[in-house]
Amino acid sequence: MEDQQNLEAIMGLIMYGGNAKSDAMEAIQAAKTGDFELADQKIADAEASLVQAHHSQTNMLTQEAQGNHMQVTLLTVHSQDHLMTAIAFTDLAKEIIDLYRRLDK
Repeated sequence: MEDQQNLEAIMGLIMYGGNAKSDAMEAIQAAKTGDFELADQKIADAEASLVQAHHSQTNMLTQEAQGNHMQVTLLTVHSQDHLMTAIAFTDLAKEIIDLYRRLDK
């Protein structure tokens, strides 16, 4: 995999992971105020960002499977960590929103 392609994929993971985490946090804040429509939209936005991040990750994995090995750098590890944190945070945000929804009844 070319260095430029690597960098684009890595930055995609960081950018989309960060967007997902931000949207998930905004979803929790919306649910806290009782705005579940906004909370649901923000979770949908977070999930859309995670899909984009997965596309970047899949491109990296496809290149690796084709024998185009990339050098693993601290930036690469950071991007994977960023994505996994965003996934976990989004999943947890859904649970928190469900709790707020129950309290609102």
